[in-house]
Amino acid sequence: MTQYSKDPAAIAALSPEEFFVTQQSGTERPGTGKLLYNKAPGIYVDVVSGEPLFASADKYESGCGWPSFTKPIEPAHVVELQDHSHGMIRTEVRSKHGDSHLGHVFPDGPLDRGGLRYCINSASLRFIPREEMEAEGYGAYLDQVEG
Repeated sequence: MTQYSKDPAAIAALSPEEFFVTQQSGTERPGTGKLLYNKAPGIYVDVVSGEPLFASADKYESGCGWPSFTKPIEPAHVVELQDHSHGMIRTEVRSKHGDSHLGHVFPDGPLDRGGLRYCINSASLRFIPREEMEAEGYGAYLDQVEG
């Protein structure tokens, strides 16, 4: 079983925006994320720890300006916390082992797919294409990625 952790070398290699989002609970500007319009089959992992978070099969176009997913690929790797910032109450989503801020989850997703919308910053994710998943150690998740 792979062990994931908050990797200091990965943190040191983050771009300023990735650092702002993951380590300072920031948010990238809507419509600017590099993964927003990605439709390729694959898996999305934490840019800091590498822990698997979301599958392309669960990604959908919500129109909110950030990549949206209906559920985590590995629920145990996603932590939900109450967020009282910006004068509202929301549910923040963080990676369990990397402790990276990912985004927020809202109850306005597709009802036929569970009703949740995980609104996630591209800057917190690294995309691994389906054809590279096995080589990068994510072969166990191939059945959750459309082919």
